[in-house]
Amino acid sequence: MAETMPPGPVAAPLPAPAAVSACLVVMYGPDIGRRVALERATFTIGRSSQSDLCIDQESVSRTHARIVYRDGAHCIEDLGSTNGTHVNDVAVTALLALAHGMQIKVGSSILKFISGDHLETSYHEEIYRLMTTDALTQTWNRRYLNEALERELNRSARYDRPLSLITFDIDHFKKVNDAYGHVAGDAVLRQLAGAIKSKLRQQDVLARTGGEEFCILLPEVPLESARVIAEKIRGIAERTLTRHDDQEIRCTISVGVAAFDAAIGTVDLLYQAADARLYEAKNGGRNRCSG
Repeated sequence: MAETMPPGPVAAPLPAPAAVSACLVVMYGPDIGRRVALERATFTIGRSSQSDLCIDQESVSRTHARIVYRDGAHCIEDLGSTNGTHVNDVAVTALLALAHGMQIKVGSSILKFISGDHLETSYHEEIYRLMTTDALTQTWNRRYLNEALERELNRSARYDRPLSLITFDIDHFKKVNDAYGHVAGDAVLRQLAGAIKSKLRQQDVLARTGGEEFCILLPEVPLESARVIAEKIRGIAERTLTRHDDQEIRCTISVGVAAFDAAIGTVDLLYQAADARLYEAKNGGRNRCSG
């Protein structure tokens, strides 16, 4: 009778892949536009090179956050990171189920969670959106503004309709970053952009054109009315309070205003005119409008 061999050690099962197709898309930060598939039951995010998604930033902890697939859903938890993990601008304090479209902030990076049957379509739609939108502030970017300016300027010239442009930036923004850190500076940019955007018309174009610099394109608005709007947004900025890590941050802005006319017949000239008024406001003491 053949001898029966004793059973050998049973290998530990490998982590099961997530049952629902999902990925993260880098919306803001290094490798913008990168897609990372969530193919494992446990997915780690951190500064460590051993993380499934390595984000090499000082504001990111070595083991910062983890996404697990549990009870039919992808859930995220913070791993005691220094600067916290935020989903849709709310700090993650316990295991949180992710839904399609949610934004995850880790350090200075913003990731978008995409899931479902149309993953590829959603990804390409997100890439197009990334090409025209500033992910941090959810305003348009310089590329979209340039296209809108060209279109609206041609329309204004053809039909003799008014068109104005406002430029503004945050006064002494470097001091905010130096005093509170870049994560707090990002919070200021998001909050201020949101406060101003909520007071604009649907056809107005608010765009982030630099670090702390923004433009507002105002179709069908003459110069005098644009001056009134500029003063309103200056007041909004002055009253906007950003709370970050139990600290309260207030900022002011300097604003320049220009309008399309016979002497300003190109997009570049309109930009230059608005920028010149902006520097007048800054040189005049800041927290004021010029134009």
